[in-house]
Amino acid sequence: MTITKTLTSTARATRLRKMSVAGIATAGAAATALTLVPSPAQAAEPAAASTKATQAATGKSYADNLDGWIRESLDIMKAKGIPGTYEGLHRNIMRESSGNPNAQNNTDINAINGTPSKGLLQVIQPTFDAYHVSGTANSVTDPVANITAAANYAADKYGSIDNVDSAY
Repeated sequence: MTITKTLTSTARATRLRKMSVAGIATAGAAATALTLVPSPAQAAEPAAASTKATQAATGKSYADNLDGWIRESLDIMKAKGIPGTYEGLHRNIMRESSGNPNAQNNTDINAINGTPSKGLLQVIQPTFDAYHVSGTANSVTDPVANITAAANYAADKYGSIDNVDSAY
């Protein structure tokens, strides 16, 4: 997942460096894990329940495939007030990773800067850390955690994952 829709690679790199330096300067060494500051959409919360706990809480069972991961994420998003639809998530997942939860971009500006985009929605670790949602695994490559954190980020920046039609 790239940071914005329209900035050039050079502008993105400059923006990332500025955000990283600002974060480190203001919050010290702990800020190195966060280059984005969470806002009201759904700030990062401590890691909590796994998929099994989510299933127990909702009384639903989810398939261990793209359809199941999207549906589980949607249930978590609904409970947390994060907007998004199946169609919006699926469209963005197919564009970003072709549905491969182990996809990793090793060539874009994020990878060049040492933070490759990972997972179904190509999330970088600092963004995942900032937008992680409780009730999901604390792993950027966990399919449900990746989808939910990316949707949380998109809700904060664009109003909904449904409003994202290109790299973001």
